Amino acid sequence: MSNKSNVKITVLFTLSVSLIVTATTTYLLTVYYRNLCFHILGGFCESMIEKNPDSRQAVLELLKTQDFYMTGENILSNKFDNYVISNYGYYPSNMGIMDTTSLWIAVLVFLAGGILFLFSFWYWHRKSDARIQALTEYLERINTGGQGLLFESSDDEFSKLQDEIYKTVTALYQAKEEALTARNNFADNLSNIAHQLKTPITSISLIVQMAKEHLRDTRAVETPQRPATEAYLYANEQTERRNPPMTCKMYTNIKDIERQINRLMHLEEALLLLSRIDAGTLACDRKPTDVFTILSLASDNLYELSMQKGVLIDVPEMGEMNINVDLNWTMEAVMNLMKNCMEATRTDTAVHCSYEKNPLYVQIRIWDEGEGFAKEDLPHLFERFYCGKKAKNTGIGIGLSLSKAIIEMQNGIIRAFNLPTGGACFEVRFYTS
Repeated sequence: MSNKSNVKITVLFTLSVSLIVTATTTYLLTVYYRNLCFHILGGFCESMIEKNPDSRQAVLELLKTQDFYMTGENILSNKFDNYVISNYGYYPSNMGIMDTTSLWIAVLVFLAGGILFLFSFWYWHRKSDARIQALTEYLERINTGGQGLLFESSDDEFSKLQDEIYKTVTALYQAKEEALTARNNFADNLSNIAHQLKTPITSISLIVQMAKEHLRDTRAVETPQRPATEAYLYANEQTERRNPPMTCKMYTNIKDIERQINRLMHLEEALLLLSRIDAGTLACDRKPTDVFTILSLASDNLYELSMQKGVLIDVPEMGEMNINVDLNWTMEAVMNLMKNCMEATRTDTAVHCSYEKNPLYVQIRIWDEGEGFAKEDLPHLFERFYCGKKAKNTGIGIGLSLSKAIIEMQNGIIRAFNLPTGGACFEVRFYTS
């Protein structure tokens, strides 16, 4: 409320209280003055009768003949001792000492003051509600991402609250900007690290490929001028002269190098993907996609790994259910969940999938037959680079965080928990609106 409104309310309250006080005072003074006059008249009549006892009847007849006397049956005495008028059943209201018009005026003034007071209170309450509503709408606009730094200033009882809200919102805006800047810087640094890793990884990969080619070349030296047996012996002799014998251990070392290179390449790809997600540049082509199609494609891409692990992926047909997502990225997220379950379960078991739909969301569940998550791991499963207590050092702790980011950017949520019957379970919900 503005100063002008405050002045209006103050004036209205003051005027209403003044009218009520004036009316009340007038009424009390009127009653007091009437009773005082009644007592004086009673004393005067008593004095006249005491001095002249024969005048008693004359005084009473005189009172009865006046216009201010109001007769009535069964008028009780006011019991004012020593007053003749009281002993005969007269009251101040019977005497007409004072005109009742003033009392009616006092009553009307009191009513006017009361009405004005109620109006003032209603007006003040309406203004307060309007101010509270304005502050509430301001906060709602801020919470929904709207612009709200420009705020109408007012000088009233809500001014301090408004100032504190404005300061808090300004501080939150600054903190948000700093967080966005830090996040963008982190995304840029992550992208730079990934690109810096790419060059040495590519170089090492090429060296390993050249080493493998060189080993194959030294094992197949062609000697067309000699018979096959002699050529084979000659080739071995020449190979031994030019290169020391290649043992199985050297081949094993090369395989280990290749495996570590693949891990580094996967890390590099994951870091690039994380940087794109953090920077908000990951493009999602969201279209209505059948859940069974996503689960089937993810299972097919993990076929070789499932054969190595000896774990079956069970994807039942449960009817057509469409979700509005990007097929490739959602399949990538589901593959990470399936791989996590495959690594956590035993050989000759299965990873199970199910899905269902209700008016609010489509729910997908993926679970295994293993021992489940460790209790201390559950709050941190989707944190980046977090490796659980039961991890077998086969991952880098990015897969679940990537799945979470991909799902959430498509209006979905994910959670992990242990089943009552044993085994770890991932539950994904894609909301329809």
